[in-house]
Amino acid sequence: MDFAAFAVERHCVPRACVMVSSVGRLVRDGGPKHPQTLLERARKPGREPGSLARTLEGFFVERQLAFGLDEVARLALGRRDRRVAGVPEHFRDPVAAFAEHLVRSQDRARHAGTRARSDVTIEASLAIVRDFARFIDTDSTKEDWSVVDVSEIEAFLVLQPRNGQRRLGALRQFFRFARSSKLVLVDPTRGIPVPRKGGFRGATLGIADQRRLFRRWTCGDVHPHEAFVGLLALLHAASNAELRALRLSDIGRNESSVKLGNRPHPVPLDPPSADALRRTLRHRDEFRTLNQHVVVTRITRTRATAASAPYVTHILDPAGVSPKLLRTTRLVALVGSLDPKVVGEALGMNAEGLVNYISDDVDTGRLPEANLLGNV
Repeated sequence: MDFAAFAVERHCVPRACVMVSSVGRLVRDGGPKHPQTLLERARKPGREPGSLARTLEGFFVERQLAFGLDEVARLALGRRDRRVAGVPEHFRDPVAAFAEHLVRSQDRARHAGTRARSDVTIEASLAIVRDFARFIDTDSTKEDWSVVDVSEIEAFLVLQPRNGQRRLGALRQFFRFARSSKLVLVDPTRGIPVPRKGGFRGATLGIADQRRLFRRWTCGDVHPHEAFVGLLALLHAASNAELRALRLSDIGRNESSVKLGNRPHPVPLDPPSADALRRTLRHRDEFRTLNQHVVVTRITRTRATAASAPYVTHILDPAGVSPKLLRTTRLVALVGSLDPKVVGEALGMNAEGLVNYISDDVDTGRLPEANLLGNV
């Protein structure tokens, strides 16, 4: 009866009845009845566990009867396996061992309380090693990692010179692992100098485009999520992860401030951003959801999880921009007008990383001397 009441709060009555009947069949079919095992048995095969498994997961986790499905780790495992499977067969086994080494290192760092590599970083490293394996498999007749030489690594780095530092770092990491595992005798990346990383070369929005977007999100009839994501990314440099993780408990009194991610201080909201937040909260109330996140979608209204990263990214497609482009534009403006240490303290970022956003260009049209000369 407790599960029935839990399901009715999150689903319509017919669907809740189907869920209760399905759980009853799982209990009576003679299989294991431990909550964690029951949860795994309720999961549908494939990438999506299904509404029954998600509702049962929320019920068991809330009552501390099970650990949950850990869909994040399951999906990350699938992405790693797909990258390893893309490696040519005669190069694949060492790359698979390297992937396991990265995951073990990640677990050790988490247990030790140090900064662990994210799943995205691990997947990016595996993708670079996969691309290098394809490169040497196509351009040479070598079929073993032990015969790779410096010239092939240099030729691979030339293909994407702007990403040379990241690619060389991933290859060095792989060959250090291969040498310690006796897969190779010599590390071919040891004598290659690290490419110097130049200044910021990414795309940003001009003043005219920023004003157009600001008018669209403050005066136009757009989806509340589009205005909320756009304004917080454009005005407060909010990232995709920070917006997705924002919960009701992170909102300050009178919706005047929010706690974004790991930022050390609450972010005070300007009137347009506060108005966009209130519109988003009213839109959330229409779902009658128990999900505590601010950005709630039709899919997550019956769950406790955050909106997906693609949803937050593509909600800005009608405006022709992305949260990353808006955030980059704001970071360049902040670092260009303030000390990177001050910006890093406000945003909870590393000041050394923010130095890369310093541009060599000067907008002479905004200088008072240029305006005076133009008037003369």
